[in-house]
Amino acid sequence: MTEFTPDLALNSLPPQNIEAEEIILGSLLFDPNAMGKIIDILPPEAFYVNAHRQIYEAARNLYFQGQPIDLMTINTWLNDHGLLDKIGGTPKIVSLLDRTVSSANIERYVPLVTEKYVRRLLITTAQQIQELAYDTTKDLDNVLDEAEQKIFSLTQARVSQGLIPISDTLIETFTEIQNFQDQVALPGISTDFYDLDAMTGGLQRSDLIIIAGRPSMGKTSFALNIASNIAQKHDLAVAIFSLEMSRDQLVLRLLSAEAKLESSRLKSGRITEQEMEPLMAAMSVLSELPIYIDDTGNLTVMQMRSEVRRLQAEKKGKLGLILLDYLQLMQGGSDNRVQELSRITRSLKGLAREVNAPIIALSQLSRGVEQRTNKRPMLSDLRESGCLSGDSLIALADTNTVVPIRELVSKKDITVFALNEATMKIEKAKVINAFCTGIKPVFCLKTRLGRTIKATANHKFFTIEGWKRLDELSVKDFIALPRYLPSSEISTIKLGEIVQCDVIKSLANSDIYWDEITSIEPLGETEVYDLTVENYHNFIANNIIVHNSIEQDADLVMMLYRDEYYHPDSVDQGVAEVIIAKHRNGPTGQVKLLFRPELTQFLNMKN
Repeated sequence: MTEFTPDLALNSLPPQNIEAEEIILGSLLFDPNAMGKIIDILPPEAFYVNAHRQIYEAARNLYFQGQPIDLMTINTWLNDHGLLDKIGGTPKIVSLLDRTVSSANIERYVPLVTEKYVRRLLITTAQQIQELAYDTTKDLDNVLDEAEQKIFSLTQARVSQGLIPISDTLIETFTEIQNFQDQVALPGISTDFYDLDAMTGGLQRSDLIIIAGRPSMGKTSFALNIASNIAQKHDLAVAIFSLEMSRDQLVLRLLSAEAKLESSRLKSGRITEQEMEPLMAAMSVLSELPIYIDDTGNLTVMQMRSEVRRLQAEKKGKLGLILLDYLQLMQGGSDNRVQELSRITRSLKGLAREVNAPIIALSQLSRGVEQRTNKRPMLSDLRESGCLSGDSLIALADTNTVVPIRELVSKKDITVFALNEATMKIEKAKVINAFCTGIKPVFCLKTRLGRTIKATANHKFFTIEGWKRLDELSVKDFIALPRYLPSSEISTIKLGEIVQCDVIKSLANSDIYWDEITSIEPLGETEVYDLTVENYHNFIANNIIVHNSIEQDADLVMMLYRDEYYHPDSVDQGVAEVIIAKHRNGPTGQVKLLFRPELTQFLNMKN
């Protein structure tokens, strides 16, 4: 018996089924209605023979134009587009029709063609993975992740649809509109919290959602309630990654909410005979739910992505939610936490798009909330966020003008300048959102070259050691300034003339230079603002490089607030506010829910 070797595969023709391709094309010529049966499941790329692919493309175009598909129309279309001679002329088309007596089984021949197509894709992917393996300049973990992603893309959609005609999308869109009109469905996945769904349209697939709050606000319980509702109401898989609580703790909370039994009594085992029945019923319900939990304490984004891909493949795309508890505990492998959190949120957003499912990431809020009279959280309270005074000047990249940051609120199609950390070059970047974050205490930072900026204590600046908060900086520290802006004519400042430091001189070819901090002084409270900038997570203000907040990549940011926690005599006893602080595709505002802490359960106000 001859042993198979890779060399044999290299000398073989790629997998193909030419006879099946011919029968499919002949059936299309024989029966004008045959195209409607296969157009959604057979892409042009699946044809191995180029002439067959071009004939099929002609048939598709005629179909989309509402024209009949027959010998004459195909022949004319190919001739008009200069392709008739390339496919073998009219005799080629006639030969396809001559060998066909029926189109009844056309759908049975499609898998014979697409199966070979996927095998060809697999061969190409294997070659790409081989090239990755030989590239020793890349980190092995990144190579494995990229290789897995390539294979995953094949298992997710065996036949890629490629470019979709707008006519197809219009039909789907119209169907969705009819559903909304009839109140049959939300555009997203319902959380079963009615007022929240009304404001958000449900959780949108591919969205990154941040749920934030101070301790004791109930954000873990809220997220678990959403997860349980999605698993029960939609029969969709939910993946929970808990970096703080164990599986047992999470399941206990789910069990308490489902059985309507106090979690403290479940922990201690103080259950009466009468309570055993609802407890067993709750266990029966939860055991049937497609909820999967990983409580690995030092989880990385790469590990999480790998597990989600496997679950997505196992559930054949029926993935309803990914929940991460919580963001700041996720490992990234970098000493610079600010940079790492930016990369993590960017990766989470990428994962949401890849698996076409919403991701909820829980996040802590800064302690600054406790120092304010009004304890309701704001977008700027995200632990890694910061803000600038309204008079901070922003250089607009497209107009080469400078305007105060407060004037950019609600403006669209704005580009600013940002630092590409990979190349250390200043580049143009699109502003996604400009917003006011309230009135907060600010400090005035001054540099030796006379640059000044007013910022909150938690705003980040780029230093030799990476991004650092203002309250982590001291006099004599160095921060990055743009050496020049690409659209300006200001001369480049020579780095060596400013400081004498070998580390700093190594960056002499970059677009930044380093200036020494001479003072940091408190200024009191003022109205503050922030920008979210596409891709780069930073921007230039007052000719100083400053950082965005972690909500940069989030499509939806929800914050929890319970007034009774701070004011025991509050009229809102048992009520939790869900503050929608950012909504990329819809309104912001707040909704109220009932909260029963003893059951770790959130309920609709009219439950």
